[in-house]
Amino acid sequence: MDRRPFVHAELMSQPACWRRAVEVAARSQRLLPRDGERVAVVGCGTSWFMAQAYASLRESEGRGETDAFAASEMPRGRGYDRLVAITRSGTTTEVLTLLQQARERQPTLAITGDPASAVTGAADQTVVLDFADERSVVQTRFATTTLALLRASLGQDLGPAIAQADQAVVAELPVGLLERTQFTFLGSGWTVGLANEAALKLREACSAWAESYPAMEYRHGPVSITDARSAVWFLSDPPASLPEEVAATGALVLTPTGDPMAELVKAQRLAVALAAARGLDPDRPRNLSRSVILPSRSGR
Repeated sequence: MDRRPFVHAELMSQPACWRRAVEVAARSQRLLPRDGERVAVVGCGTSWFMAQAYASLRESEGRGETDAFAASEMPRGRGYDRLVAITRSGTTTEVLTLLQQARERQPTLAITGDPASAVTGAADQTVVLDFADERSVVQTRFATTTLALLRASLGQDLGPAIAQADQAVVAELPVGLLERTQFTFLGSGWTVGLANEAALKLREACSAWAESYPAMEYRHGPVSITDARSAVWFLSDPPASLPEEVAATGALVLTPTGDPMAELVKAQRLAVALAAARGLDPDRPRNLSRSVILPSRSGR
């Protein structure tokens, strides 16, 4: 019997899920943000970090002003042409509340893994990625499949990223990485969101000391914790001279070898491997549940 955690099989399935996401993007183009629209993208936790990545990509490509918010922090009075909510479970309280409040002001779209969840009634339109839904509390494939869908909707060719992910799910982790005890992930542009997500994966799955920053911000304080116990992982091409500065601290420095989403897959594998080494169950991280559902304020 295979006793490996659910998350192991789920993260291994990501290349296949991304291929299906490209097909869904082609079928769902009329539901997704149109060029020129002013768009807000929201989520909680991992979904918020995918929102950050997409917002940066969309705006940098000149497709329209795009802001990303944690669902609980979106400015309620700000106007948008469309609100996109990312929610794996479709039951997260903050997302449902925001959609109910916002749908009278602008069209709303939910991207979810559960076609029977409450979000399908709370949003005007829904894109369902049920093939990427997960049993594990820790998100891997739903998050990256959502981002694959959104990248494909921008016209990006995901063929190279998928091929690199095929390799990332089986490649050996870098020598010495599992022996490190402090991890920092650095990104720039849209990969800041991926760096945030990589660090969250390590905190969730294996209770690791993991941080994330925009790469150029790393010199402004965070580098002070870096030493021979550290691994510093760039998810996009690093700024000039920064890898050398980090290496001088004794840290293990990792730079990307392919698409940033394939790099994120490697970071997910690191989180699961560290959990195994520490005797932890990455499917059931402490103090976490699959969805945050808050009690009604009215007490009913």
